[in-house]
Amino acid sequence: MTRSLPRIIGLVLAALLAPLAVIAFASPASAETCFAGTADKGCISGTIRTEKDVVPGVDVHVTGPNGFDEVATSDDAGKWSVTVLEPGDYTAELDQETLPKGTAVTGDEGKVTVTIASLTQGKAVTFGVRTGDYSAAVTTTDRVIKSIFSGLRLGLLLALASIGLSLIYGTTGLSNFAHAEQVTMGGMLGYIVVNKWGVNVWLGCLLVVAFCAFTGYFQDRVVWQPLRRRGLGLAQMMIVTIGLSLALQYVYQYFVGAATVKIVVSDPTPHKVGPIVYNALDLMAMVISIVMIALVGYALLRTRIGRATRAVSDNPALASASGIDVDRVIRLVWTVSAALAGLSGILYSLVIQHGMKWDSGLQILLLLFAAVTLGGLGTAFGALVGALVIGLIVELAPVLGAPGDLKYASALLILILLLLVRPQGLLGRAERVG
Repeated sequence: MTRSLPRIIGLVLAALLAPLAVIAFASPASAETCFAGTADKGCISGTIRTEKDVVPGVDVHVTGPNGFDEVATSDDAGKWSVTVLEPGDYTAELDQETLPKGTAVTGDEGKVTVTIASLTQGKAVTFGVRTGDYSAAVTTTDRVIKSIFSGLRLGLLLALASIGLSLIYGTTGLSNFAHAEQVTMGGMLGYIVVNKWGVNVWLGCLLVVAFCAFTGYFQDRVVWQPLRRRGLGLAQMMIVTIGLSLALQYVYQYFVGAATVKIVVSDPTPHKVGPIVYNALDLMAMVISIVMIALVGYALLRTRIGRATRAVSDNPALASASGIDVDRVIRLVWTVSAALAGLSGILYSLVIQHGMKWDSGLQILLLLFAAVTLGGLGTAFGALVGALVIGLIVELAPVLGAPGDLKYASALLILILLLLVRPQGLLGRAERVG
């Protein structure tokens, strides 16, 4: 097994990268319309759509520093964009007189101010345009269906990262508080590679996932394995992960800044099925997540290294006595977990509208731990189930009346209530106390 482990690591990483490789050379956005910034030109863009369809022929008036004043008109796909040549605060205002009959702006959502901190940072603008019968057309049932779709999308992205977190806990007993920073790393590096360096988005994502996998390997090789061999307790190692988390947060803030960043490659054409509005990026993220989760599940159940990983998780001493190289298995777990977290961060930054910032890991970490704990500590499949449940709760909470970010507290409340009834989690094993 020792000789075959490097080959297995290569195969696992190849499986992680394969779905992205299929679309690695997808054609870039049209040169006639800007959707992402470059070294000398920034971009403000958006798609004007109602709850039913896109809206062409609508003017957007954009003003900015030093007398910047331009008007863009949405095309047949509802898309519009404006190229800017210097950083600063810009205001995009929708010309309501150009809206077609029967549509209107909701409240004050027709005027949006954005900050271009760097020309390489593309900004997407969303206006609140609705048809006249919107209030009657959108029922509670429609909102629930839309929220379920969004919850499944969020749950799958969380599952990619939480499975790795659960595997690390299962094989080492360590609660890694720096794991969410690996998710942030994926989103941040994706933004730097794609939007600042101008690398093709899919090729750039391949490079980012490979680098994140290397950071997992490097962490275990340089930090965690030496600490394990010195007999450092789990409490001390957990404190090290907290320190690593804080250090990474300030590294992100130093190199990227405090602004929210997002991988902006295009403004995909929206599609509608019933009340659900989605685009190609949404489907791509969900399909990649499902494929990766299925591959991890297959590897754990059907491959030799998967059985070795489960053996280490059940009883490391017995696994070692059986001839399994426990350190190499744990290193593989760290490598794959970091790769999955980085992939999750890339997809999160692509499809979640608010993007990433230096402290996004704090919010993501709560959801990851909630998912892992809800599903059952140390169980990869439990993490999947827990992540889906948490994703659904977070997205359904506003429909049920939870305002703003209280939806995240709703997920933690459900976690507490379930643990009062089933302390081991949904798929965890009950253990004797005392």
